[in-house]
Amino acid sequence: MKVLLNKQIDRRRHEAETRSGKWILSNAFPSLAACLLGALGATQSAAQGCDVYVPTHKSNSVSVVRTVGAPAPGGTVTNVIPVGIQPLSAAISPDKAFVYVTNSGWVFGSNSVSVIDTTTYNVVATISVGNFPIGVAFTPNGAFAYVVNDGSNNVSVIDTAARNVVSTVAVGTNPWGVAITPDGAFAYVSNQASNSVSVISTASNSVVATVTVGANPTGLSVTPNGAFVYVANFGSNTISVISTTSNSVVATIAAGTRPHAIAFTPNGATAYVANDGSNDVWVVDTASNTVTATIPVGNDPRGVAVTPMGRYVYVGNRFSDTLSIIDTSTNAVVATVQGVSVFPEAVVINDVPGGCN
Repeated sequence: MKVLLNKQIDRRRHEAETRSGKWILSNAFPSLAACLLGALGATQSAAQGCDVYVPTHKSNSVSVVRTVGAPAPGGTVTNVIPVGIQPLSAAISPDKAFVYVTNSGWVFGSNSVSVIDTTTYNVVATISVGNFPIGVAFTPNGAFAYVVNDGSNNVSVIDTAARNVVSTVAVGTNPWGVAITPDGAFAYVSNQASNSVSVISTASNSVVATVTVGANPTGLSVTPNGAFVYVANFGSNTISVISTTSNSVVATIAAGTRPHAIAFTPNGATAYVANDGSNDVWVVDTASNTVTATIPVGNDPRGVAVTPMGRYVYVGNRFSDTLSIIDTSTNAVVATVQGVSVFPEAVVINDVPGGCN
């Protein structure tokens, strides 16, 4: 009876270890086991995915979508974080610890930035800025955040340690977006009503150049190597390409209808442009500045972001209340996340929770 009992115990242990993949590997090929189980752990970690923060303009909140990658991409809304009135844009700090969200509801006295702790998913501070804040971007060292104030025609510079405004820079009329060069030396600000881009020296917090672009520029982005700034001209259906060396337009690309936001792959070879009016995303080869693909998404896409490894593009569709997930290897939508609250705007990726490709 004792022998039989021991055999049953051994069999159950064997079955349990076999199910976990440990028995065969650890007993037959111990060194291979370590490698394969480590890879399995990395795969499972990667499968946990990113947190995608999406300000939802009419919900006065930020939706957090936990995404998963290959082989079955998708995502689920896991948190809804109340912020100020009518949030429009957001940016994540370089250390991934905080997300800054601009609350544009100046009529209701918002005019602020909500600071979200990415660990607790709570608002830990609210910083007053200028009127109708929209664009926000961090310096690469995370010491400062630049916030564009459309209603007061200026940029608030926030000291992120003290969490207060330490400088205000006058720019053009109705500024919308802001992007900072990888070396942190300059901030580029799009001015809708001036049809221009203001170049701010972050050392002096003063405008050192003004570049004329297309009509009603909104979103803009700096290439990863810092050589160019791509500007979405909402009113003229074009992309202006600015050389950061000369601060002049060196190319103009025909885009879709009402281009609104731009994001680059990590290697800078491709730009993805969300076209608000044509409900699609255009794929631009940055070497030739030509459009190589057009990807239908939801209605009124306004936000676009590329994952850190460049595998996926996330697009916020304002009138569909959805998030489209594009596979960059096929340039096709491979999943759609439903129910991302009302009027999703910008898209910000935090890859710390489980990693994403």
